[in-house]
Amino acid sequence: MTKAVVPEAAILQAWRTNDRVTRFLIERLSGPLWGEPVPGYPRRTVRAIAAHLHNSRCVWIKTIGRSAGIEAPRHVDRGRVAPRALVRALASSSRGVVRILQMGFRNGGALPPVAWSCFARDVVHLLAVLVAHEAHHRGQIVLLARQLGHRLPVPVTAGLWQWNRRWKEVTDR
Repeated sequence: MTKAVVPEAAILQAWRTNDRVTRFLIERLSGPLWGEPVPGYPRRTVRAIAAHLHNSRCVWIKTIGRSAGIEAPRHVDRGRVAPRALVRALASSSRGVVRILQMGFRNGGALPPVAWSCFARDVVHLLAVLVAHEAHHRGQIVLLARQLGHRLPVPVTAGLWQWNRRWKEVTDR
């Protein structure tokens, strides 16, 4: 018999698992790949794409959380951040996203109006947008690694799809 799903708990679990999948990838990127430029876009690097994940989270936290006094973490320097520092920053911005989602649940699932928005203002749609955004950029990084001759080991690429294992890593901490 399966356990009943509590929507708030399930949404928070899905976010935390997504965050762990993102950090799992960043923790396993090799040094040479980190600074590689994107073909055709020499000012954009794998590092910059990875940093964009945290910096985007910070924008969402600032935009949506401002009215509730939720502070966004500092952005990272997309040209200089090291993988370990980015993993720490991602953990911090993940906590900010959790606070935003919890704020929405306290408001019946609704999020406050913001000046711009590309989704319905509720926690389910925010989760969908954030997960889709991060999955898109994780895919870019994996593809770039292959294109640039830094093919990631199968345990890394397969590990991006092992959400049960990533969730267990979150709950075991």
